[in-house]
Amino acid sequence: MDSPVKEATPAPVSAPVSTGTSSPVSAPQAEAARSSAAATSHRLGPVALVVAGGLSVQFGSAVAVLLMPRAGALGVVTLRLVLAAAVLLIVCRPKVRGYGRGDWGTIVAFGTAMAGMNILFYQAADRIPLGAAVTLEVLGPLILSVVASRRLVNLLWAGLALGGVVLLGGGGFDRLEPLGAGFALAAGAMWAAYIVFSARTGRRFPQADGLALAMAFGAVLSLPLGIAEAGDKLLVPSTIGLGLAVALMSSVLPYTLELLALRRLPAPTFAILMSLEPAIAAAAGFLVLSQALSATDALAIALVIGASMGAVRTQSRRARQEG
Repeated sequence: MDSPVKEATPAPVSAPVSTGTSSPVSAPQAEAARSSAAATSHRLGPVALVVAGGLSVQFGSAVAVLLMPRAGALGVVTLRLVLAAAVLLIVCRPKVRGYGRGDWGTIVAFGTAMAGMNILFYQAADRIPLGAAVTLEVLGPLILSVVASRRLVNLLWAGLALGGVVLLGGGGFDRLEPLGAGFALAAGAMWAAYIVFSARTGRRFPQADGLALAMAFGAVLSLPLGIAEAGDKLLVPSTIGLGLAVALMSSVLPYTLELLALRRLPAPTFAILMSLEPAIAAAAGFLVLSQALSATDALAIALVIGASMGAVRTQSRRARQEG
C-alpha cells in the first residue's frame, strides 16, 4: 500500500481498505495486485539470467580470441573446460552416490553436448569472423524453438528472430570458408542439444551439482585433443591465467545462469532468447571495440530483441492462463 491504514476502529475482513484515493480497493484486489507483481518478477527473473549469461559469454569470447595464438583452438577449449570443471567441483562439491542410470546418462549427454559445442565453435571461430560464427551457431536454438513449440505464434517469433540473424550476418555467408561455416552450423546443433540436456540436468540434480559433473565429463573428453594440439603450452602461467578468465566468463557463470533460467523457462522460449547472442555480440563490438553499427545492423538487432520479447510475453500470457 502507498499509505498506511488507519486503525482507529477495527474493520471487518470484508471492508474495503483505504488507499488514500477516491476508489477503495478490496482485500482480494490488493492480494491480486501483489500476486501480479510477484508473477511479473518471477517471469523477468529468468530472462535477466539469460541476458547476463549472454553478456558474460561475449566478453569471455573476446579473451578467448587473445588466447588462441598461444594455445590453439583446441587448447583454448581444453583450458576452458578443465579450469571451469575444477572451479565448479571445488565450489559445488557434488555427491556421486544415490543417482540412477538415467541421471548419469543425462550427465554424459550434457557433458558431451558442452564439449562438442565448444570444440566445434572454436574451430569455426579460428576460420571465420566471430560475428558470423555466432550468427550461424544460433540457428540451432532457433530451429529447436520451432520444432519443440506447439504454438503457432512461436513460429512467428522464431521467424522474426531468424530474419534478424540473417540480416546481422550481412548477407556475406557465401564468402565464408565452407569448413568454418560447417563447424559453426554443427556447433549450433550441439547448442540445441545443450539446451535440452541442461534443462533435464537442472530437474534431476540440486543446485549446480549436475553442471559440475557434466563439465568434468566434458573436460575429460576435450583433454586429449588439447594436449595433442598445444602440449606443454597449456602449462604456461600466463596462458593458464587467461584460460581461467575464459573459463569463468564463458563457462562457469553463463552455464550456471542458464541452468537456473531453464528451471523456470520452457526450452522453446529459452531457445528463442538465445537469438539475442548475435545482437549482444554486435552491441559489444560497438561499445567496446568502437565497431560502427550500420542501419541494417540496427534493424537486425531490433528484430531479434522484438522476437525475444514477444516469446517471453507469449509464455507469460500462457502461464497466467494455465495458472
